Amino acid sequence: MKYLKQFCILLFFSFAGEMIHHVVPLPVPAAIYGLLLLFIALCTRILHRDSVREICDFFIVIMPVMFVAPAVNLVDYWGGITPNLGQITLLIVTTTLGTFAVSGTVTQVIIRYRERRKNRNERDIARK
Repeated sequence: MKYLKQFCILLFFSFAGEMIHHVVPLPVPAAIYGLLLLFIALCTRILHRDSVREICDFFIVIMPVMFVAPAVNLVDYWGGITPNLGQITLLIVTTTLGTFAVSGTVTQVIIRYRERRKNRNERDIARK
């Protein structure tokens, strides 16, 4: 029953994203709006992370299965993909490396920020 409740919470945010998508005239996918709303709700603690943790863990576990159908559909379009294979490969490699670089940099910044914050708190405690 808890999985159903958690799934309904995610559906609510997905539905809210769809509603925003129809109201806001920007070329942003509805899923992005829903994810932003969920992120804001989690950050502001309107929604506690434990209230969606199990269903999110489940979706992460089954995520590879979700890519099977699109990968199989590529076979139908292989004739159109083949002439542009070099460009597609270059695009995939470039965006993947860019994603790695940005993700790594952001992670390092967050880790350094947390370490500085922890050191500051330890110094403040030591002064008292």
